[in-house]
Amino acid sequence: MSLVEKINADIKSAMLAKEKEKLEALRGIKAALLLAQTSGEPVTENDELKLLQKLVKQRKESAEIYKTQNREDLAAPELFQADIIQQYLPAQMSEEEIKKIVLNIITQTGASTVRDMGKVIGMASKELAGKSDNKVISEIVKQLLNI
Repeated sequence: MSLVEKINADIKSAMLAKEKEKLEALRGIKAALLLAQTSGEPVTENDELKLLQKLVKQRKESAEIYKTQNREDLAAPELFQADIIQQYLPAQMSEEEIKKIVLNIITQTGASTVRDMGKVIGMASKELAGKSDNKVISEIVKQLLNI
């Protein structure tokens, strides 16, 4: 079952259950996927993962902005939508698991300076696509390279 088919099925069940907030999040995902498909190029599974990660990141950033403005009433729905969207992403890896992979990449590439950071982050991002946030990867690489 493709992601679009799964989203459509979940939209239908959310409508029947009258889950307004969940329905809003699912429709947001569907709209983003349909928009990506109109580009003319086929949307790969990797593209779908990147799109979902982007949607989660947007929701979390919006929630942070609302929190800084003491608007919990607006932050809560954003966080709820981010949680719904994350259900369609693969399980996120722990920091320890990410550290092991990044250490392996650093060993393979012989990275040791700031100049090597981009190469390490690029390789780690490819290997951990959909399984970790790039911000977390970047922080771990900086920590391990003592930057």
